[in-house]
Amino acid sequence: MKGILKIRARPRLNSPNMVAAWPGIGNVSMIAANYLLKNLDFKELGEIEASYFFDPIGVIVRDSVVEEPQFPQSKFYYWKNKRPASDLILFIGDNQPVSKGYELANGVLDVGERFMVNRIYTSAAAMTRMHHTELPRVWGVATTPSVVTDLKRYNLVEKGNFQIAGLNGLLLGAARERGVEAACLLGEVPSYASRIQNPMAALAIVKALTGILNISIDTAELAQLAEETTERMREVAAEAMGQYIDQFTMPIWEHDRETGEYEEDEED
Repeated sequence: MKGILKIRARPRLNSPNMVAAWPGIGNVSMIAANYLLKNLDFKELGEIEASYFFDPIGVIVRDSVVEEPQFPQSKFYYWKNKRPASDLILFIGDNQPVSKGYELANGVLDVGERFMVNRIYTSAAAMTRMHHTELPRVWGVATTPSVVTDLKRYNLVEKGNFQIAGLNGLLLGAARERGVEAACLLGEVPSYASRIQNPMAALAIVKALTGILNISIDTAELAQLAEETTERMREVAAEAMGQYIDQFTMPIWEHDRETGEYEEDEED
């Protein structure tokens, strides 16, 4: 990854952990990571050269003048914990590349290795049959049984066999290959609302993650967004149900006329 990694700061970090995030179902990982970025005093650490992983598909024109091609950003930030606890490195990738995802995962791990991180955390969505009015649970998976044991202390749900798609999962596989401890926190989202941004699951993940990392953060703003989104989901669910009724049912009198089973009462 020489020449692709651009580290612009050399902070002295206290036994840091890392949180990494890419877009995924419900945008859960990105909502959680960007909330951390917004609410903690992070400073820029560096970035991964995006042009190596992404091809621009067009350009922006402003006032008839063409701008330079834009690439999704892949940036690192660092935060020094004022508590007697570990500092934090945050990586946020604006997009997932079509190819070279494995290389990108290892690039992130290279930075973690350079700053001697203890453990790397990702997050993702877990699609379940839950209803959008239920509080989402958080599942916990890890690269080693010992890390799974650590996660059990935070009441994370254990699951059996399943797949985590995309880089939020692939990073853990690459970490296991390199002997790096890593874990993924998965917030439950309703399977019927997977295309809607889900701050409810992100909120559950942020609460779990800040507990694990011993970080104090105000989650009121995210909780408000979660409440507003829940209301929006109610509207979407009601609209979908109305469409279902319109499409697959019909008034009984229309049904009778089509089948010839409806007869007017004869007068005596």
